[in-house]
Amino acid sequence: MSASGGTKAIIAALSANLAIAVAKFVAFAFSGSSSLLAEGVHSIADSGNQALLLIGGRKAKRAASEEHPFGYGRERYVYAFLVSIVLFSVGGMFALYEGYEKIRHPHPVEHWYWPVGVLVFAIIAEGSSFRTAIKESNHTRGSLSWIEFIRRAKAPELPVVLLEDFGALIGLALALAGVGIALGTHNGVWDGVGTLCIGSLLIVIALVLATETKSLLIGEGANPDSAAKIRSAIVDGATVTRVIHMRTLHLGPEELLVAAKIAVRHDDTATEVAQAIDAAEERIRAAEPFARVIYLEPDIYSDTAASAGPDPAQTPGGR
Repeated sequence: MSASGGTKAIIAALSANLAIAVAKFVAFAFSGSSSLLAEGVHSIADSGNQALLLIGGRKAKRAASEEHPFGYGRERYVYAFLVSIVLFSVGGMFALYEGYEKIRHPHPVEHWYWPVGVLVFAIIAEGSSFRTAIKESNHTRGSLSWIEFIRRAKAPELPVVLLEDFGALIGLALALAGVGIALGTHNGVWDGVGTLCIGSLLIVIALVLATETKSLLIGEGANPDSAAKIRSAIVDGATVTRVIHMRTLHLGPEELLVAAKIAVRHDDTATEVAQAIDAAEERIRAAEPFARVIYLEPDIYSDTAASAGPDPAQTPGGR
């Protein structure tokens, strides 16, 4: 995923959510619908989340320093994790509280045309934002399913916006259903039930986001396709005969660290080995542009060492 694609989706979502939040709070003031209040807070939380993603993207561009020699690329993961916390606390927990209070002290929805009109407007605006996020995601999603894309994406912005917009659309449908049933039955309890459903949905989405971004924060390696391309690029058969073992780590969404022990011929000179390493690094960067930091350690492959290793399937060979 390109950073520009993620930024475009974030700005589209931020613009939609700010407009929707204002409309929801105005409608709540006239109707007293708790579903609209919960949805208004949800939109405010989403707007704050998109602001966090923009801040994280900006901070991640800082140059590496002596204290952080591998740069600040993981800032984007940190701010994406903060998004899940905001969505859980400000969005989900508030909606659960508001729904509980509305069920305990129900009152009818007034001026029905305000909540219905605003919810229809919000569905249209959120649908437009969701469409933008889908369009930007399709540039890099390839043949992956949407679930696989969210689980495997190394750049957090588009999965976050996709889940937020999807949750917002479902939440709006729940709010519309709650308001509609409350109007039809003249029983404000249903408005509270809709609010509880919205809160539960937001908490589920927040937990999914937290799980995925936690994995990125801990440190994920290259996806299988990238790892396979890197392995193939390292070996040329002439100077580098095999990859003894290799480790990769995402320093950021678009920055990959590659560390590998490679097998060279036992009679190569130091100059030839150095040239082989330089050539392998060039091949790696050509095959995987995200490979920014590369460490290659030459060694002589030994079948005996490989068979005696503590876990040959994971780290075969090498002296």
